[in-house]
Amino acid sequence: MSTNQDDQFNMSDLTSTLPASTAGLSAEDRAGLVNVLKSKLNDLNVQHPDILDTLSVNVRQRVAVLKDLQSEHDELEAKYLEEKAQLEAKYLKLYEPLYAKRYEIVNGLTEVEGASNDNLVDKENNESTKDKGVPNFWLTAMKSNEVLADEISESDEGALQYLKDIKWCRLDGAKGFKLELYFNPNPYFKNEVLTKTYEMINEEEHILEKAIGTEIEWFPGKNLTQKVLRKKPKKGSRSIKPPITKTENCESFFNFFNPPQIPDDEEDIDEDTADLLQNQMEHDYDIGSTIRDKIIPHAVSWFTGEAAQNDEYEIEDEEDDDEDDGDDDDDDNDDEDDDEEDDDEDDEDVKSKKK
Repeated sequence: MSTNQDDQFNMSDLTSTLPASTAGLSAEDRAGLVNVLKSKLNDLNVQHPDILDTLSVNVRQRVAVLKDLQSEHDELEAKYLEEKAQLEAKYLKLYEPLYAKRYEIVNGLTEVEGASNDNLVDKENNESTKDKGVPNFWLTAMKSNEVLADEISESDEGALQYLKDIKWCRLDGAKGFKLELYFNPNPYFKNEVLTKTYEMINEEEHILEKAIGTEIEWFPGKNLTQKVLRKKPKKGSRSIKPPITKTENCESFFNFFNPPQIPDDEEDIDEDTADLLQNQMEHDYDIGSTIRDKIIPHAVSWFTGEAAQNDEYEIEDEEDDDEDDGDDDDDDNDDEDDDEEDDDEDDEDVKSKKK
């Protein structure tokens, strides 16, 4: 490894050499960026300690120019990310009045032109009913999405019928976002709003630090994330004791608000447990990002099923490819069967000749 002091990188000068486009970042964010860069440089130094020493003088000179180009690229990338965040914030503000109007229509707070306010009659019960808003709007939209549909059990649907709005926002002073699910008063839980917060290490690469969910205040006997099992008494038993019961966790959309967490002592986790935990966290983030990026901005398209159809086209293409592969396998198997039959015929010919 080279010991030339002129070739070594002075870590203390890193802060002063940050791109000018990072000037808008807070001191804490700039310090974090410095630490990330330090870590990457140290990793590179460990992984490739002697690479420059193996190069000729001419190649070193070319690498130096490439590094200058990379620095220019990094400066532009930092500026892009800063402008991207500003542009996203701008358009989130522009979306707000549209989402507010959608909320009013869905929940029957305002009527659209051409729709009647007259009372309708339920022919089966001969009762006057009010046709307001769009019933089960969010439940229907979520069930149309393949990722979310897998999370919603039949028992969940009763509670999700009370869902009246979904919003999301950026976290103040941190990387990540928060989802907010608003509910009408319902017989399942006391909360008016259920939230889910994702704190990110790196948003561009979707590296999650932790997820935090609302603690749901369930009404007695209404917890959809648990089921009560009762032990049946033995046949012929005349015991007057109450039946033995136990509670078990069960699959439910509302488990979304109790996300998997990394244990405090990570060293005690074995490899299999770590892989399982990583998969759970990735799946949890997939649900949250689906609600943020698909359901909220395109809710009516999911409600009508149009968005789901577009997704299905992509899925069908993938399935067709799989089916084609399967046909090829079948053809290969057929060829093998033909070969086996030919071998059997040859064996029979040999035996007949011996006789």
